Amino acid sequence: MDARQLEHFLAIVDHDGFGKAAQHLHIAQPSLSQTIAGLERELGVRLFHRIGRGAVLSEAGRELIEPARQVLRDLRTARATMDSVKGVTRGRVELVTMPSPGIEPLATLTRMFCERHPGITVGADAAFTPGDVVDKIKQGACELGLVGSPGPVRAPGVAVLPLESQDFVLVGTPEAGMPEGNPVSRSALGGARLIVSPPGSLMRQIVDEILASGVEIRIIAEVAHRTSILPLITQHVGLAILPSAWAPLARRAGARAVRIEPPAELHVALLSRSAPLSPAARAFLSVARDYSPDELLDQDG
Repeated sequence: MDARQLEHFLAIVDHDGFGKAAQHLHIAQPSLSQTIAGLERELGVRLFHRIGRGAVLSEAGRELIEPARQVLRDLRTARATMDSVKGVTRGRVELVTMPSPGIEPLATLTRMFCERHPGITVGADAAFTPGDVVDKIKQGACELGLVGSPGPVRAPGVAVLPLESQDFVLVGTPEAGMPEGNPVSRSALGGARLIVSPPGSLMRQIVDEILASGVEIRIIAEVAHRTSILPLITQHVGLAILPSAWAPLARRAGARAVRIEPPAELHVALLSRSAPLSPAARAFLSVARDYSPDELLDQDG
């Protein structure tokens, strides 16, 4: 078994089949099939069940995914470590982030990191729950992860670096019925039209709590992609309750962002895998330790 075989195996997993994997790897599909057949002979198990022109992971194949990712990541870490010893300043930080931390503190952390390490690329994948982030780190898909949760972040099996707590804010325009004042009481939202995320997020939980308290609000739009919320706000479709990471963007787009009472907070942390980190990931973690959160609402009256 060698690294090339594992890379080809994971390409098939990640690209849902031999055809797209071969295109991604820039090799002929028969060559890819031969590589996997050789790996299966060496391991003595079937990694894929061939069904027509498709392929479905076998149980053995599913068990191989996490160790394969770990082996390849450890190899990259070893190479990067040797490069750093030689003074090479190139590389890539691979992290995954939830949507709101993906605005802040990711933007500030990336700026700080690029100022210190201009030759290293920051790659940010997407996830929607803390569990998704933890799984990607444990499976070796990335080394670092930014998460947000309603309380202090706890993630067994990975290291946790708390970064900040973000207030939840009400974001909207006067044309959409944005209440006056700052902060705004939840009870003052009677009759408001709200843009929400699907059930399961803390943002949606706050809205559901307001509804359960007897305040009559109307859910005007439910969107899975958080990036769709601010454009809907600027089109005066409705108001939204968001972490304060969104406040600077909202202000620049012409909307207001004010605190809500009683308050709620999003606790943000940077997670890292327990295995040795690459030099690039260690450098990013060092930058994160120097991070000081800005007051994201200090410009809004």
